[in-house]
Amino acid sequence: MVVCVAGAAWLALNYFIPAPPSKITIATGQKNQTYDAIGNKYREILARSGIKVEVRQTNGGIENIQLLNDRKSGIDVAFSQGGVDNAAQSPDLLSLGRINYQTYWIFHRAAVVLDDLRQIKGKRVAVGPAGSGQRVMADKVLGAAGVNSSNTTLIPFSTQAAYKAMKAGEIDVLFLSIALDAPVLRALLEDPEIKPMSFTEADALSRIFPFVVPLQLPRAVIDFEKSIPAAPLTLIAASNVVLVRSDIHPVIIDLLAQAMVQTHGSPGVFQRAGEFPTQTDPEYPVSLSAREYYRNGPTFLNRYLPFWMTHYMQRVAAVLVATIAIVIPVFSFGPKAFKWLVATRLSATYRRLRAIEARLQSVHDRAAARQVGDLPGVDEADNVVAGNQIAQRQRTKAADLSRVD
Repeated sequence: MVVCVAGAAWLALNYFIPAPPSKITIATGQKNQTYDAIGNKYREILARSGIKVEVRQTNGGIENIQLLNDRKSGIDVAFSQGGVDNAAQSPDLLSLGRINYQTYWIFHRAAVVLDDLRQIKGKRVAVGPAGSGQRVMADKVLGAAGVNSSNTTLIPFSTQAAYKAMKAGEIDVLFLSIALDAPVLRALLEDPEIKPMSFTEADALSRIFPFVVPLQLPRAVIDFEKSIPAAPLTLIAASNVVLVRSDIHPVIIDLLAQAMVQTHGSPGVFQRAGEFPTQTDPEYPVSLSAREYYRNGPTFLNRYLPFWMTHYMQRVAAVLVATIAIVIPVFSFGPKAFKWLVATRLSATYRRLRAIEARLQSVHDRAAARQVGDLPGVDEADNVVAGNQIAQRQRTKAADLSRVD
């Protein structure tokens, strides 16, 4: 019986709490870009736990969210950035926290005087490829300053193409996201013909758009010896986010949270140690499992045992608990049920016996009455009294016999 219950519990666990998948697919971004590099890092970390990760290159955050919302796409995890989407538009998505800053820069040719976003109006501006997260950010921020395609030439250049076009005099302004360690950023900052612009009203933008974060870049922080940048700059950023569907297996969330802590937990120019990944998100609800991991770290078993062993030990423990919870009450209830069944059957038998005894007694009473009525010299009243006396003696005799039995 115990084996049957344990087997049933195991089948129930497989149905209601299925085992985690052995493979997941992450939607990243263009080859050799930020999202692609992060996805490859996650793949290395999850491979240590026996999870195979396929990194699928895409056009960026907008396409990633579309794929993640499509259950037939095969995408389980996706990268995106602030301002592209939110929970109202994608209610089935959960955030695992923000992982880093995607910093936006404005560069302009030195011959162009530029110190305010409103001055960009009417110029030729590189704003990133159509459909990219960079373009979404540029459209919203520039739109707040009254800069749009009706009064300004917005050109869908990537960073490298924009730099070449600026050097060739084909554009006036570059408004794009560039990583601090990107070679093109160093080239832009060192070029005497090109100047960076501070977002002087970054605080106002962060109030208008909750996904915008103002950042301060100190002088000489990129190259202290050469004093790059030559002056402190105020920049804006949108934080990048890891998104999953709400039905993803909790074990995968734990493994992703572990990879995120290892990849993004170190200090940097704009963040303190442990600032990323975050436990809050301004646009999506954060997974409770991810929050628990960030607060308390891995479980005791996960610290000392391989993932596959921990997982199966947890499932075995769950089966044992379920089996004990079922078997113990069954064994304690069994004797009580048997006793109740026997008592019920005996009661029914006693009721039938009493009914038979009552019928027999009635027959004896009538027979005794007839015998008394046949005696000579006895009137009817005496016959009744005599009959009652005989019946009483017979009942007493029958009771004595039953006690003897």
